[in-house]
Amino acid sequence: MSKVARGNQTSGSPLAGIILRDVTWGDCDPAGIIYYPVYFRWIDAGTWNLFFLAGLTPERLRTEFPRMDMPAVASSLDFRNPAPFGVTTEVRSRVEHWGGKSFRVRHEVIRADGAQLATGTETRAWVENMPGGRLRAHAIPDTLKQRFFIAC
Repeated sequence: MSKVARGNQTSGSPLAGIILRDVTWGDCDPAGIIYYPVYFRWIDAGTWNLFFLAGLTPERLRTEFPRMDMPAVASSLDFRNPAPFGVTTEVRSRVEHWGGKSFRVRHEVIRADGAQLATGTETRAWVENMPGGRLRAHAIPDTLKQRFFIAC
């Protein structure tokens, strides 16, 4: 399930997305410590959710920006609290920084009772797939960036 967080935002406010994730069998150990690959799967889903909310499904991206891709080039997470099996969490995501050829997404994972489970970032590059499997970085088009802001 996903939704757009709009709140009391003014014109040009950053788009923010929320996805719900249940801690299921195998996501954590008996002490409620979520295995780190689970968090990275969730934040990847949070980034893609932002693109979906901006109207950019993988199919739409390929149509509007042929041969372009956005591989992750860095990611980090700080772990704060446990979340035992059966708990529902929110993954809150927003683009924190637009660079010339890359962008950084900020993620927060929040337990249903409001406790912060993890915070982190994911940096992705805007690249063209070149012949021979090479990648070449390009400037991120303003038309793409504009989709991640809410005009009120």
